[in-house]
Amino acid sequence: MAIEIKVPQLPESVADATVATWHVKPGDKVSRDQNLVDIETDKVVLEVVAPADGVIGEIIAAEGTTVLAEEVIGQLVEGEGAAAAPAAAPAAAEAAAPAAATGGEALEVKVPQLPESVADATIATWHVQPGQAVTRDQNLVDIETDKVVLEVVAPADGVLAEIRQAEGATVGADEVIGIVMAGATAAAAPAAASAAAADSDNDTEVAGPAVRRLLAEHGLQVADVKGTGKGGRVTKEDVENHLSKKSAAAPAAAAAAPAPVLGEREEKRVPMTRLRKTIATRLLEAKNSTAMLTTFNEVNMKPIMDLRAKYKDEFEKRHDARLGFMGFYVKAVTEALKRFPEVNASIDGDDIVYHNYFDISIAVSTPRGLVTPVLRDTDKLSLAEIENGIRDLAIKGRDGKLTLDEMQGGNFTITNGGVFGSLLSTPILNPPQSAILGMHKIQDRPMAVNGKVEILPMMYLALSYDHRIIDGKESVGFLVTIKDLLEDPHRLLLDL
Repeated sequence: MAIEIKVPQLPESVADATVATWHVKPGDKVSRDQNLVDIETDKVVLEVVAPADGVIGEIIAAEGTTVLAEEVIGQLVEGEGAAAAPAAAPAAAEAAAPAAATGGEALEVKVPQLPESVADATIATWHVQPGQAVTRDQNLVDIETDKVVLEVVAPADGVLAEIRQAEGATVGADEVIGIVMAGATAAAAPAAASAAAADSDNDTEVAGPAVRRLLAEHGLQVADVKGTGKGGRVTKEDVENHLSKKSAAAPAAAAAAPAPVLGEREEKRVPMTRLRKTIATRLLEAKNSTAMLTTFNEVNMKPIMDLRAKYKDEFEKRHDARLGFMGFYVKAVTEALKRFPEVNASIDGDDIVYHNYFDISIAVSTPRGLVTPVLRDTDKLSLAEIENGIRDLAIKGRDGKLTLDEMQGGNFTITNGGVFGSLLSTPILNPPQSAILGMHKIQDRPMAVNGKVEILPMMYLALSYDHRIIDGKESVGFLVTIKDLLEDPHRLLLDL
């Protein structure tokens, strides 16, 4: 027998309440007096308990819904009614999707194993929706950690039947986030979609009685207000926000003055991605935990520009690589690191760790933020290998394909703000590294050369370093070495 789950009597002077938290879901077995749902008013939180042993058949009012006293918010099937519960459950959004994928084997879509030291991850983007056909190894969803983005692919051909963890949810390794019905087709999906559309057209499903009453008082229809509640339900707050925007726009529209009418001023609040939060934390850590100082110099880029102009076509044809500036920068930095080992070192507690290898982090701008993948053993790479390596890292960064191994390590960082037009900056250290080199925009400037003024393509260099390990003499000498090598690139090629 089906028993109604109702909102209890509300305290005096309280007109309505909000469904705060459901502690059960359709199909769950419950016992008499078990707390099923919390109802929140502006004064107290009320617990609604099970009137008898049984199974939850249907949840009518989702979390966030505004409800009245004695309003029916769910149904309980009394006794061992597990078989009866699924019949009532199709009204729930979660049950509609699997119906579109009948006739196949249910396979779990799980979060992959996370990198070491990564405790959890965030669902970034679902690329398919319930009811859509998928093919084996098709990317279904991107999982974002604070270091890399992991792709989760379909385990077989079939239909995505269910999404269990929505975008923005925090998940752990091996957690089930969706269901794929292997071998199923999407033929049944339109039926489920049409049923969902019919539900959305029904005002009683989209808004509770209190909300419909508020809409009626202001001459509004449910369709006039965008719902932000679960399943697109319209909440009391949605109506109030709609009314406040409408009232704010009215004075401007009614103003008799000939001044131009400004549109609505809107704000958009978006949660930080994990990568952005990690970047923020690390930048703050670098400022607070190091004795950071920046020294500057400038370099005449004409010799390198002349060399590129002369050999770039032949270089590209021979090595299938573009002869850019970054190859020269990396070569010059590698040579300078050999001469100044303190700059290639790092602090570990009370020890200084000198690295006898040359792994250089290259700052790459991606849609998710700035990342610093590592180009390893740069002392063993040719100019063409450096250019190809940087290109590959940049493409992987843009497409979110960088691996954890490519992101870890690095003894020194090069960042090139010049590609965005930056003339001068003070780059922030990339801990535990001790120094970072900022390259900038190449710009023609009048320079004094042998007593005469010449217009030369000049670029500012900025070296930020940790003064705890690198003294001023070493930092200036390091930067001057880079300047000398870039102004006479033949030294790089001849190893002088």
